[in-house]
Amino acid sequence: MSKVVLITGGSSGIGKSIGEFLVDKKFIVYGTSRNPEKYKGSKFPILPLDVKANTTIISTVNAIIEKEGRLDVVINNAGAGITGPIEEIPEEEIKNNFETNFFGPLNVIKAVLPQMRNQNSGLIINITSIAGYMGLPYRGVYSASKGALELITEAFRMELKDFNIEMTNIAPGDFATNIAAGRYHAPLLKDSPYKKPYGNTLDLMNTHVDHGSDPNLMAKAVYDVINTPKPKVHYKVGEFMQKFSIVLKRILPSKVYEKLLMNHYKL
Repeated sequence: MSKVVLITGGSSGIGKSIGEFLVDKKFIVYGTSRNPEKYKGSKFPILPLDVKANTTIISTVNAIIEKEGRLDVVINNAGAGITGPIEEIPEEEIKNNFETNFFGPLNVIKAVLPQMRNQNSGLIINITSIAGYMGLPYRGVYSASKGALELITEAFRMELKDFNIEMTNIAPGDFATNIAAGRYHAPLLKDSPYKKPYGNTLDLMNTHVDHGSDPNLMAKAVYDVINTPKPKVHYKVGEFMQKFSIVLKRILPSKVYEKLLMNHYKL
């Protein structure tokens, strides 16, 4: 029996690549978007869902369950980037980022758990970020929101053990997607004390995304996790040095690691 998969943010980028890959592997795939009417040519249905609007989460999850009778895999992929000096990012934008990157996935999880408990099976994959393992300069809010999702997954896994429901994180590095276009950028203010270092860091971040890895690597990683009976807590997907940076943080003195990051970002 083909597994039923829900992918939030499945209309473009990594989510679209995952969905198309799984369709080719004979999964029943549903993606979501805030504007599904734009994606009528998709290889899989795109349903209306805004992770910041809990009513749309519940409605779409219920619609899938009503049609398919089950929900086997949920991939929390919808997310948003944000950059800027923490001091200068409006509080509203910080809250907005956490609504998208943390509270949104959390509400999706809450919406699907009753069905997964009823069927005594299920897998939830949270797409986080390698940035969530470290506080990156001028990406601190993004690092914090993705790091929060990483940590709450660790707790969730233990709470769900009695129900035969698995949960894991997959943390991508930089991938060649359109995420930079939808990212909130705090403006480069003329009189800002951060103007020069923030501007340089912004250019470097955009270059990383433009020359990022093929999103199909993430699709293959998700497929492999789905076919793993007992997934690990954390997976990392990306360039070797991006993944190795997590190892370095674990083994180096904190100030040495901080210096490496600052040298990388030319700060």
